[in-house]
Amino acid sequence: MADVHRMDTVGADSSSAPTVFFLSDSTGITAETLGNTLLTQFPGRRLERRTIPFITSVQQAHEVVAVIDQLAAEGPRPIIFSTTVGNDIRAVLSQSRGHFFDLFGAHIGRLEQALDASASGQPGQAHGVGDAARYQSRMAAVEYAIEHDDGQSLRALERAELILIAPSRCGKTPTTMYLALQHGILAANFPLVEEDFASMSLPKPLQPFADKCFGLTSLPVRLSQIRQERRPGSDYASLGQCTFELRNAEDMYRVNQVPYVNSASMSVEEISATVLQRMQLHH
Repeated sequence: MADVHRMDTVGADSSSAPTVFFLSDSTGITAETLGNTLLTQFPGRRLERRTIPFITSVQQAHEVVAVIDQLAAEGPRPIIFSTTVGNDIRAVLSQSRGHFFDLFGAHIGRLEQALDASASGQPGQAHGVGDAARYQSRMAAVEYAIEHDDGQSLRALERAELILIAPSRCGKTPTTMYLALQHGILAANFPLVEEDFASMSLPKPLQPFADKCFGLTSLPVRLSQIRQERRPGSDYASLGQCTFELRNAEDMYRVNQVPYVNSASMSVEEISATVLQRMQLHH
């Protein structure tokens, strides 16, 4: 049977919480992304989430339906987000006792009309190798981000499409990795330390690439909390040190006309979208 993976449970009494299924004949990433985006509009609801990827046969589909139907008999009717491509598998899943939302079939017919072409019907195109050239570009970008993480390497810095700069723990690494993996952006990141603030100039290795730089900042209290997890009780994590670094970093951004954003309350996805838009980076 296809693996049933419990993602998370919100709320203490999961027996009264509807189960949300994300079903796919591939990785399930698209079903999770689209389904969870819709669910954000209901922030007060307790939900139990389960992802079942790689449903590739009618037999597997029947087994999944049996799980869903059993839950429907014992408690709240499950909610199902499906991105399965095959018509036979989708037909079986749609007969379950859950609320079935077909995120693929609901739109593919209209898209075929708009493009005057037939859909391939092949699963796994969104997160498989698919376009080999684009896949290789993304993997090369990931390798570049790893090499140029936290200023570890200055080699081929001229190839960078983006250089994220910020004090430590403002979100540089996860943002550059996300931009590389999801968008194929060649992104480096460089830490700003206390010594950099004496002149208010960009660090010397970055000065030839000022037009590629984008700054991150945060809130002192938030940054202090994050640093305390890494080095509890240290000067590095003190509120005073965090306030000093953030204030001077923002001054440096303004002096050098480096665009920046406060990442304190933003997800990696939101930070990345902001960077792409403001730096006009498109792949």
